[in-house]
Amino acid sequence: MAVVGGQTGQAPIDWAAAVRAGQRLAPTGPAVTSRQAADVVADLRAFSARAEFAVRKTSDLGHDLPVDDAEIVDRRGWVKATAEGMAVLAEPLTAKLATGMGRSGNGLTRTAAGSQVGVVLGFLSGKVLGQYDPIGGDPERPGRLLLVAPNIVKVERELGVDPTDFRLWVCLHESTHRLQFSAAPWMRGHFQSLVADFADKADTDPTDMLRRAVDAVRGRGSAAGPESGVAAGNERPSWIEGMQSPEQRAVFDQLMAFMTLLEGHADFVMDAVGPEVVPTVGAIRASFTERRRKTKGPIDRLLRSLLGMDMKLAQYIKGGAFVGAVVEQVGMAAFNTIWTSPETLPTRPEITDPSAWVRRVLG
Repeated sequence: MAVVGGQTGQAPIDWAAAVRAGQRLAPTGPAVTSRQAADVVADLRAFSARAEFAVRKTSDLGHDLPVDDAEIVDRRGWVKATAEGMAVLAEPLTAKLATGMGRSGNGLTRTAAGSQVGVVLGFLSGKVLGQYDPIGGDPERPGRLLLVAPNIVKVERELGVDPTDFRLWVCLHESTHRLQFSAAPWMRGHFQSLVADFADKADTDPTDMLRRAVDAVRGRGSAAGPESGVAAGNERPSWIEGMQSPEQRAVFDQLMAFMTLLEGHADFVMDAVGPEVVPTVGAIRASFTERRRKTKGPIDRLLRSLLGMDMKLAQYIKGGAFVGAVVEQVGMAAFNTIWTSPETLPTRPEITDPSAWVRRVLG
């Protein structure tokens, strides 16, 4: 596990400063009694294991694997755990940026950068229900499932849904992510290599990065190339893609396809388990989907746009449609060929053309 605050001073981001800022800015949780808090923690611990067995039955994956425990955290705990994972995952990029600057960041610069990251973590700490970090945790057995108890309680109250069903439903999604990586352990290294490749192709000239960022936000980002999934899907590049170099965007397409598959598969599975596992799954899905679509104030909308959260919603929708279409066409057993190797993963264009993946991979 990366130790936040254990940096040697070479990285341009002070991760300890990120944790301090994020924890300071994390919103307070919903009001609960000590008994209610204990019940939520007990439920989530039990449901994370129960959910995985349901996920295994539905997805036909990992039947003989051990089930790891989930970590139940509050918002401050989520900030710390997420910063630890980010420090490891971002190391190739931060190392390159430090080298490109020709010097390690001074204390003030590193602290300022860390504080800016902390602002983002503080904002997100009130939004995330759970996440699976495939990199963090025990180095001997990497992977860390986090469930953010106060956010789960907050949302179940806002939606007015059955708390037991909702907690189990959330666990189904996150346990699916845990199973994806445990059933296909090669994906952990593949994910890290994509991130490292993305960092390797990043510009280190701040002037060029700033120019492309400004152009992208203004809507003048360079068009996607002919091999890009954006072009193939007839989508306009996001501002995040617009500020990337063509080489970096090619890697980004692979990352987006990979993440869209993971999110879509988790969404598909959490609903496919059906009412025999979560009796009110239909009502929960309808209420939760409506909540996802809603926007709040202008500042919240701006932050969501800047942080790419709209892209995250698109991943759920497109990925779920891809998985559903393939399973309907060839069945779950044939679909699971997708977890065999990097070559069997869908490309970004194939996400919106499931039959193309079937033809290429299954013949």
